[in-house]
This record gives sequence, C-alpha cells and structure tokens, in this order.
Amino acid sequence: MAVFAALASPTLADPLPSWNDGATKTAIIDFVENVTDPASDKFLPEEDRIATFDNDGTLWAEQPLYFQGLFALDVLKKKAAADPSILSSDVLKAASSGDLKGVMAGGTAGLLELLNVSHSGMTVDQFQSDAHEWLTTTTHPTSGMHYVDMTYQPMLELLSYLRDEGFSTYIVSGGGIDFIRAISDKAYGIPPQQVVGTEGTTKYEEVDGKMVLMKHGGLTFYDDKEGKPVGIARHIGKRPIFVGGNSDGDFAMLEYATSGDGPAFGLIVHHTDADREFAYDREGHIGVLDRGLDEAAARGWHLVDMKNDWARIWSVNK
Repeated sequence: MAVFAALASPTLADPLPSWNDGATKTAIIDFVENVTDPASDKFLPEEDRIATFDNDGTLWAEQPLYFQGLFALDVLKKKAAADPSILSSDVLKAASSGDLKGVMAGGTAGLLELLNVSHSGMTVDQFQSDAHEWLTTTTHPTSGMHYVDMTYQPMLELLSYLRDEGFSTYIVSGGGIDFIRAISDKAYGIPPQQVVGTEGTTKYEEVDGKMVLMKHGGLTFYDDKEGKPVGIARHIGKRPIFVGGNSDGDFAMLEYATSGDGPAFGLIVHHTDADREFAYDREGHIGVLDRGLDEAAARGWHLVDMKNDWARIWSVNK
C-alpha cells in the first residue's frame, strides 16, 4: 500500500503538487490564505473552518458501481451459497450472478434491497472488519488496483493542506456510514467520528453473553441530496465553509455551504478523463452531474476538470 505516503503533508513550496497550475488551484489557495490570515477581512477562526467532502466520485472512484455496492455483491454471493432462499427478487438474483445491469435496473430501491440483505445480521464491528479487509485486499474489475488505492491523489493533498491550515475535514456521503468508517482513517486521515453517511437500523443487543451493536438492515437516514445538510446539522452542528462534491447528489450540500453568511468555497470534481479514470456527467446510472454543470458558474462554484487540472489521478503510481 502507498496510502500512508500519499497522506504525507505537502511541501511548503506547493501545497497541491498534483494539481496543474490554473484557475482552480489558484482559487483554492487564495481562499485558504484569506480565511486563515488574521489581517484579512475574510479571516475565520479554526473552529469555523469546517470542510465537508462527498466520498464516491469525489475522494475515490465510483465506477462501474459504488464500491459499497460491489462489496455487497460479494457478500450476497457468499450468503446465497449458504442459503439460496434469500434470493427473493429479480434484483437479488441478478446480484448473485454478477449481473450489474440487472441490479441497476432496479434503481435506488433495488440497490437498497441489495444492501439490506447483504449488510444485516451481523455486528457493526464484524461488518467493519469485513469491509476493511475487502477494501484492502480485493481488486477493482477494470483497474486491477485494490479499492483502497483508488483514492484521488489531488484530493488527498487538498485534505492534508486544509488540515495543515487549521480546517477540520469531514466526509458527508450517501454511502453507508459503517462502510466508510471502516476505511476513512487509513484512506484519508479522517477519523470515523468525522464521517457522516447513510444509516441503517442498528440495535444494542446481547449476543452470546456480550453486548453488541447489531445491524438489522433497513434505512433510518438517507444522507444524500437534501439529506446532506440535515446530516451535517446532526453530526457536525456547523455550516461548512469548504465543500467538495461531484454530482447532483451533492448540490444541496454545496448550496447550503455557499448560501450562508461569510466566505465559502464550492468545488465540483468533473469526471473528464476517460484515459486515466472515467468520463461521465449528465447521463448515467450513478454520479450524474447535470444541474451542477448548468449552475456552477452562476453560483461561484469551481469545476475541477480532471483531465486538465490534475497532473496525477491515483494515490499510487500506476
């Protein structure tokens, strides 16, 4: 693994060495310098320097399916081998055979059904242990890289730069909170208590004489779209001043941050590099960026052109 090296603090000469010189990089540095300079009229104390980032498609890749969805497919196959009766729908049957198109045909409801069946009936600790092992040992179907290494080096540098300048960095994702917490510290240097995500039913129970937290499936909070500002209020309690996303699922979070009083920075990662990563925006089954493309300029949000703004994509050399 090269993740720890990737998280090393950037050099003083260039806090964002994997970012090509240009308007986006300059805007980031200018914003950070302004809010951290006591002589600036935009200065903010450290307790107000809150930065929130989406995960899938913003900090790591999300194609051909969210990593948590691919993990769920593997878990479901193992469960179905032991008990075929759990394959009670077309979506679950498609998932057990590795038919991604069949899974996505079920839409959000189908994906939630897959997560519900594959993620229930175990303790939170066991789930996170399984997720951590899968992310660090399983290879992606097209890149051949371990999933944990498919983080974006430029974004790791941005996280490190912000923390060096007194920001608190959080993940605010539509992905499952337990799944992301299993790897967030190793992958991004973000501790689990600074992860906000979608939540399923969890209960405190006695199992084999021990008190544990058990996952029971279902959905108790969906941290996507308009849910993201609600999740921020629930877990953080402050409006962020720096927000990074990549899709219309992040629109409300970007809007929430940049519609407040005082300085704020909105950043959208635009997937434009089919050679080194993937290229997609307005159409697709995940990561759709449509309204964000149309309104970014008027709202003062900064579009990151992956092909032109990033000298390097991955956190490991490939």
